Amino acid sequence: MTTDLTFAPTHIPAQLPAAVQAELQAMGPVVAPQPTEALFAPLHSKAVPQDIRIERDVPYGPDARNRLDIFTPLTGTGPLPVLLFVHGGAFMRGDRRIGDGTFHDNMGLWAARHGMVGVNMSYRLAPEHGWPCAQRDIQSAIQHLRSASAASNRLGGPLVLIGHSAGAAHVAQYVAMPEFHQQVGVGVRAAVLLSGLFDPVTAEHNPPLKAYFGADAARYSERSAVPGLLKSAVPLWIGYAELDPPDFVQQAHQLGAALQRAGKPTPVHQLNGHSHMSELYAIGTADTSLSETLIRFMRGAISL
Repeated sequence: MTTDLTFAPTHIPAQLPAAVQAELQAMGPVVAPQPTEALFAPLHSKAVPQDIRIERDVPYGPDARNRLDIFTPLTGTGPLPVLLFVHGGAFMRGDRRIGDGTFHDNMGLWAARHGMVGVNMSYRLAPEHGWPCAQRDIQSAIQHLRSASAASNRLGGPLVLIGHSAGAAHVAQYVAMPEFHQQVGVGVRAAVLLSGLFDPVTAEHNPPLKAYFGADAARYSERSAVPGLLKSAVPLWIGYAELDPPDFVQQAHQLGAALQRAGKPTPVHQLNGHSHMSELYAIGTADTSLSETLIRFMRGAISL
C-alpha cells in the first residue's frame, strides 16, 4: 500500500528538550520501547499523588490478564468521564503497567489530573488468543465499568476509548463492529486512535499481524475496521508520529482519506518530532503537544 498523497495531515510540533529530540531523531522511524523509556522516565514526576485514588488489579473477567488499574480524582463529587486506555505491544506483548510503572501509569494519572477517571486495561494476547479476543475483552471491561458505576457514581460519566499501536487496532475494531457493543445508549462517546493498524488487508502481513488476525489473509477483509468506522457515529481522533514506521503512517492516511471520501472528514494528526513510543510516553510531561490536543477533542466530544 502507498500513502494517499491527496490527504494532508495536520502537523503538531513536539515540545521536547533538545537533547531528547536529538536522541529520537538518531533512533529514526523504529519501535524502540526500552531506549525510549530511558529517555522519558526522567521527565515524569515520581511523587506519589495524594489527590488520586489508585486501585490496582481490578478483575473484569476470568483470565489472568483481565485486569484494570483505576485512577480516580479524590476531589469533587458526582460522575466523571471515563478514559479507558488500551495498550499496544505488537498484538503479542505489552501490559497496562510496565517497568517501574511510570508507563502506562502516566495515562491514568494524566486522565485523573484532568477531571476524568483513568482506567488502564490488560487483555489477552496472541498467538494463544487471536481475533477477536481483545475486542471481547474491551467489551467485558466496559461492561464491568458500567456495572461498577452503580456502586461508584464517579464511573457513571461518558466513556472515551484511547488505543495505542495494537491497542488502537483493537479500539478501532471494537468501535467499528456492532457485535462487540453494549446495549444502545451505554457505549463509547469518542475514540482516540494513536499509531494503529486499521485494515489488515493493506497492512504489512508480518508475524505479529498474522498472530492476531490469523494466517488466512482471505479473512482479513471481514476483520478490517475501515468499513465499520465509515458507518460509525462515534467521533474519532486519528494520529501518528513523524518517526513512526511507514505502515502506521500509511494506515492513518488510508483511514483519513476513506472517511473524507465518505463525507465524514476527520483530521489526521502528525506529531512532529515524536516516535512510535515517545508520543505516548510524553503524556504527563511538560510536552503537552499531544495531551492538550486530546483534551480539546474530548472537550468537544463529551463536554469535558
